[in-house]
Amino acid sequence: MTATTTRTEDATELAELRERINRIDAELIRLWRERSQISKEVGRLRMASGGTRLVLSRERQICDRFREALGEDGTQLALLLLRAGRGPL
Repeated sequence: MTATTTRTEDATELAELRERINRIDAELIRLWRERSQISKEVGRLRMASGGTRLVLSRERQICDRFREALGEDGTQLALLLLRAGRGPL
């Protein structure tokens, strides 16, 4: 195997990995949008039935679940997801 062959194989593998990342990113975006819409609908239903705009105990559960799975970055991700679904506080 020559150095050129190795570089070509590396470039091919790199392109394939980047394509996988692009597909994952597209799915994450799709899921983000779906989750946001569902969360907004939950809020509308809750308020229509006389409830509050948000339930802090539920938000805490979500943050805890993400933190346990992903560490501190998980908390930040959960907060972004929550904000996308309910808007800023």
